[in-house]
Amino acid sequence: MTTSERVAPAAGRVADVVASLRTVAAGLPPRDGVAVFNRVYLSVTEELARRLDGGFFPDPERTERLGVCFARRYLLAVAADGAGRRPPACWRPLFELRRRRGVRPVQFALAGINAHIGHDLALAVVDTCTELGVEPGAVERDFERVGEVLAALEERVREELMPGPDLLELADPLTHLLGCWSLERAREAAWSAAGILWRLRELPAVCEEFAQRLDAGTGLVNRCLLVPLT
Repeated sequence: MTTSERVAPAAGRVADVVASLRTVAAGLPPRDGVAVFNRVYLSVTEELARRLDGGFFPDPERTERLGVCFARRYLLAVAADGAGRRPPACWRPLFELRRRRGVRPVQFALAGINAHIGHDLALAVVDTCTELGVEPGAVERDFERVGEVLAALEERVREELMPGPDLLELADPLTHLLGCWSLERAREAAWSAAGILWRLRELPAVCEEFAQRLDAGTGLVNRCLLVPLT
């Protein structure tokens, strides 16, 4: 049994998420594309845990619920891949191309971020509202505060995985690739998608079709993000 197969979806606390992400990290080679994203996500989740304890969020329990619902989507994808099942379409390119030559570490990280925010975040908002029995407007402040932590995700990627200015030239394809993706726009789209999914919940077939198209569209973007550049 692989480490990924032993990873269970996180329980009710961010501390459980951190433990699960560490388990994933322990079972992956450092250069593995999933490992690259997992390291960044782990560091940001640890920061989320510190802020929850430090009074950064007005309603820590509700914010923690959103954070756990969010992380659960990624951990379920890891578990599916480890068990030999197909993960959601948004995650599939990262898992399938995790060892592709010519793809730089920052591309793997960006693909993971895009899958997680472009698809998982919207569903996590709906999951949270369903579990708490509230409307999306009730968690909007929590969403925005979590967004501030996610901004650290993008910043950490740039600090740790981007080539130095002496190596990243204007003509480098990576420069243009990174310029085409925006965390802020992805978060805005996720909030809009969450609202649509929430309004469609009384039309299960339509809701499911919208979710599937969101999943597929995010996966298509990720295949473009993981094109070899060297």
